[in-house]
Amino acid sequence: MRSYRYFHLDVFTNRLFGGNQLAVFVDARGLGSDTMRAIAKEMNFSETTFVLPALETGVECQVRIFTPDRELPMAGHPTIGTTFALARAGVIATGVDRVVLGLGVGPTPVSLVWRQNELAFVWMTQLPPTFGSPLADLAGAAAMLRLPQAAVAGTGLPVQAVSSGVPFLFVPLTSRRAVDNAVVDVEAYDAFRRAARIDEHSLFIFSSEPGPDKATVYSRCFAPHLGISEDAATGGASGPLGAYLVHHGVVPGDRAGNMLSLQGVKMGRPSHVHMAIGVAGGLVVSVRVGGESVVAGEGVLHL
Repeated sequence: MRSYRYFHLDVFTNRLFGGNQLAVFVDARGLGSDTMRAIAKEMNFSETTFVLPALETGVECQVRIFTPDRELPMAGHPTIGTTFALARAGVIATGVDRVVLGLGVGPTPVSLVWRQNELAFVWMTQLPPTFGSPLADLAGAAAMLRLPQAAVAGTGLPVQAVSSGVPFLFVPLTSRRAVDNAVVDVEAYDAFRRAARIDEHSLFIFSSEPGPDKATVYSRCFAPHLGISEDAATGGASGPLGAYLVHHGVVPGDRAGNMLSLQGVKMGRPSHVHMAIGVAGGLVVSVRVGGESVVAGEGVLHL
C-alpha cells in the first residue's frame, strides 16, 4: 500500500467554503497518468493537481492538472492553489517572492506576497493573449444560453474565443441578471460551435454591469466537455478575460492593472479573481491573474 498526502484548498477566496475547491498532492512520484485521472475523479473537484520533480533547470517543480475527465495544460486556480499548498508543506520557503512552476504550457512564473510569515496572495503570469475572429451568430449564442438575443446583442461587444494558454469562448451579456439566468443548452452549443467551426471551448459569460461589490465584471463559466457543469472560479479564463476587456475598450488602459472578476455567486461559492493586464502602445503585453487561498484541510490517500 502506498500513501499520498494531499491538501484541500478553497482558492480565490479568503474564507472557508467560498472560492473554488482544489486537491493538491504535494509529492506524486510513482503515480501514472491513469491513476492521476482516477484520483481526480474520486476527489470530484473541478481540478486536482499532482506535484512532481522539475523536468528542467530554473523550475521549482512540475505540476500536472486533471479535471475529473482529462488533463489540462494549464489552469489558474490550480496554479494559485498549488503554490499555497507548497508553501504550507514547506516546499517553498517562507519569504520567497518568486518561483517558476512547470506546467503543460511551459515554465510559469508565480509571484508570492507574504504577510507575517504567512503566504497571503499569489500572482501567476499567463501567456500573451491570442484572439479568435468575432462570431457573428449572436442569436445562436443567446440560444445556447437560453437567453433572449438582446441579452447578447445589446452589449455591442463580440462573442469571441481568446486564449492565454487555454482557449475560452467569451459571451458578454447586458446584465448580472442575464448572467444568473443563463442555462447551457449543450445541443445548441454544439450546433453553434460546429457552425462557427470552433473547438469545444469552455463557455465564459460575463457582464460589466456595476454592482455594490465594485467588481469589474460579474461572471460564470461552464465546461461540460471537461466534466465540469459550472466552475466557481476560472483563473485560466480570467487572464484572457482581462485582455478582452482592455482590447475592446471596456476597461481603459490606466485601469487595466487593477481588475476584479466576481465569479461563483450563483453556485454559493463567491470567488474574487484579480486581473492585471500590462498595456504598451495600446497593446496587451503582459497578463497576470492573482488571488488568495484558504487551506480547508489535509489528508492521506491510500492506494
